[in-house]
Amino acid sequence: MKTINAIILAAGKGSRMHSETPKVLHDLAGKPLLEYVLAAATALAEQTYVVYGFGGEKVQKTINQPEVKWVEQAQQLGTGHAVLQALEQIATDSISLILYGDVPLISRQTLQNLLDKLNKNDVALLSVNLENPTGYGRIIRQNGQIQAIIEQPDANPQQLKISEVNTGFMALESGLLKTYLQALNVDNAQGEMYLTDIIKMAAQDGKTIGSVLTENQFEVAGVNDKTQLAALERAFQLEQARQFMQAGLTLKDPSRLDCRGSLTFGKDCEIDVNVVFIGTVILGDNVKILPNCIIENCKIQSGASIGPFARIRPETDIGANAKIGNFVEVKKSKIGANTKISHLSYIGDSTVGAGVNIGAGVITCNFDGAKKHQTNIQDGAFIGSNSQLIAPVTIGKNATIGAGSTISKNAPDNALSLSRGKQISIKNWKKPSKN
Repeated sequence: MKTINAIILAAGKGSRMHSETPKVLHDLAGKPLLEYVLAAATALAEQTYVVYGFGGEKVQKTINQPEVKWVEQAQQLGTGHAVLQALEQIATDSISLILYGDVPLISRQTLQNLLDKLNKNDVALLSVNLENPTGYGRIIRQNGQIQAIIEQPDANPQQLKISEVNTGFMALESGLLKTYLQALNVDNAQGEMYLTDIIKMAAQDGKTIGSVLTENQFEVAGVNDKTQLAALERAFQLEQARQFMQAGLTLKDPSRLDCRGSLTFGKDCEIDVNVVFIGTVILGDNVKILPNCIIENCKIQSGASIGPFARIRPETDIGANAKIGNFVEVKKSKIGANTKISHLSYIGDSTVGAGVNIGAGVITCNFDGAKKHQTNIQDGAFIGSNSQLIAPVTIGKNATIGAGSTISKNAPDNALSLSRGKQISIKNWKKPSKN
């Protein structure tokens, strides 16, 4: 088996994105576009090369994968020119697999199919049939055999009617690729070195050109503007939702779920609409997430209920059968089993025991302006509504905090602690008047 080198073209600025961010760094489901392509490439290739241009330093710093070899394309002279920059570092007796940094949904299996096709051919390329092929290079066949790829600006009216188009993905021996690339010219409408011109050269030399036809248009769709980025985001999220449901997750509306990371779930979990999962989220059995919640880098144990309108921030562990209600925010905290934080509270940098009841409007004051401090609420405690717990502080086992209290000292077990100013009433009080 010959060594496989993946060459990812990622030098374009993406002017239609109207952004100072390099196109391949734009976000899809919480990750840069380029990261998806790298994941597919590195699963199959012994070495991966990324050809960069605009914003190259930022691209390298953001991706930060030491195993990737970075190759600069200082002048943007076309796709053929871009590949040629990487080939200077690649052995001629290897295989080159060419990919694109702005085509994020390409699958590992499709790339494997492309490499398998190369086993019986001199060149293998990936194509797709499109109802509207505008902008794509057309696959020219004769008696079923691929003869050339004609880019849209150079195609005649008859060729423009062809629906089978080139995706840009191809695989061939590196030595053959280098030979053809060195023979390229810029005699075309764009004045660039077209990578696709090597297909005609190969056909004229009697080389066999095999093709893999994908039926998934989204996996070969590139991102050139924000509209296309949004379309791929929704396609990606719908595919994730389909996989989740097939694995047993109940989704009230698959089109209103966003998972921007990794979601693991147990049996009989139910997710309502407009829930966003970020980072690594783990759900136990029988977890119920109500509408409009944000769940980030946390673990939710079996039987817990979250929301609606709750925000669970990183490093949070929600215990079994706990309830986190509407407009509750929990950050970097451990919430015990059967604890209820039903509404309008903030719990941060805290350890909350089992069977605790936290009333409406309770906040843990964890930040002193310089450092974060811990709040410890032990089993069975009752925290009255509209109380502030000034960390560092411990609320004892089965302690009760009176509503409206500001607690800055430890509260003992089995006792009522409260701090309130004396209530007074002033008779014959006259309200301020505008007159």
